[in-house]
Amino acid sequence: MSKNGMSRRAVLRNGAGVLVGTAVGAPMVHAQGTGGTLKCGFWDHWVPAGNGIMRELCQEWGQRNRVEVQVEFITSVGNQNLLTINAQAQSRSGHDILSFPTWEPAAKAELLEPMDDVMGRLVQKYGEVTPAAEYLGKVRGKWVAVPAVSGTQLKPACTRFDLMKQHAGLDMRAMWPNKPERGPGADGWTWEAFAAAAEKCKEANVPFGLPMGQFSDAVDWVGGLLTSYGAFMMDERGNPTVRNNPKLRQAVEMLVRISRALPDDVWAWDDASNNRALISGRSALIFNPPSAWAVAKRDQPQVAENCWYAPAPAGPEGRYVGYLPYFWGIWSFSRMKPAAKGLIEFLSERPQAERQTNTSSGYDIPPFLSMSDFRIWETEGPPTGFAYNYPVKPHQQQRTSVAFAPAPAEFAVQAYNNGLNTKLIARIVQGGESIDQAMGWVERELTTIRRGG
Repeated sequence: MSKNGMSRRAVLRNGAGVLVGTAVGAPMVHAQGTGGTLKCGFWDHWVPAGNGIMRELCQEWGQRNRVEVQVEFITSVGNQNLLTINAQAQSRSGHDILSFPTWEPAAKAELLEPMDDVMGRLVQKYGEVTPAAEYLGKVRGKWVAVPAVSGTQLKPACTRFDLMKQHAGLDMRAMWPNKPERGPGADGWTWEAFAAAAEKCKEANVPFGLPMGQFSDAVDWVGGLLTSYGAFMMDERGNPTVRNNPKLRQAVEMLVRISRALPDDVWAWDDASNNRALISGRSALIFNPPSAWAVAKRDQPQVAENCWYAPAPAGPEGRYVGYLPYFWGIWSFSRMKPAAKGLIEFLSERPQAERQTNTSSGYDIPPFLSMSDFRIWETEGPPTGFAYNYPVKPHQQQRTSVAFAPAPAEFAVQAYNNGLNTKLIARIVQGGESIDQAMGWVERELTTIRRGG
């Protein structure tokens, strides 16, 4: 999301190692010989090399299809990407292809070219898409944008395996080894066990670095926990489901417990604060893509070599990890729709997807579950294989989560941007309200959103 623009760039600029793949797949092109000029506005990647591979792939496709591809990279710092999207939507002119952050495909659905044909071919070739991408990219049963590889991230647990073993008695490498299996103790990796570990690590002065403010890192991890308890605040029609909701109460009680085991200032943390906590060696666990590790590799190698990824803890209704995607969309007023669809399909195919992920040191997550086996996650390090469990893999029994789903996107985005889930916990822990009082407050907030207030 745009709110973490400054922080992600700050921690990643010149910080990530680069491992570039060499496989070049044959393009799945349905616009050969179209000619003309195709204008693309892609997200300006936190990893500098991420822009280079996008330019390279576009040049390859353009040369093969006799299309001039013009590429521009648009930063999310200062919401510049959102300003660009809104300006082009209003003027009905601009790029043919744009990168749309998480909630924007639904917001601009009426102005986007349907992508069912492209997604149909890709799904036939690569299998199912992660469910959270479908929730965000489909409007009234139709794909309005294609889930992108470049820029899409997950937020599982990046742990300090040495500190977790020393202070919490949990061997994260044994539980979640760098191979497709669950180790001893993996079934016990629950939010209950997580809370107990958080309490022990706080006592040892290496508390978990979990933000509790309104930025996306906070909203996403809290959203994943709520989903794992089946604790939804709105239903598919946008009706608040807070009152008399025992699952929500149970999840809120767990969040209150965990938040009291965190640093006292997490309520004011932004999306750089958790990165700094890990890099400095002061935290035993954060929920984040491999960005903090990449900077630690450069600046604090003794920290990086003790990092290890684990999936999110499980709740009573499953294991859910925060998912923050980008999408590639085509404006309905574009005059280059066939070429634009051809390029997006090419970028989405496995060989090109793997090159994007390799160049980002494993940061970029493809939307197809069948692509969770890229070798970069086995080989990147130190320690080698630390990111094996960063992507969603079958043995984890984990699914992607978007905070405030399954509410309609026009309601969910407002609750998300206002951080209603973290504010709910803050009113209890910081404000001294009872759970009933805080849940009454969030119900009123959601009702106001539902009524368009």
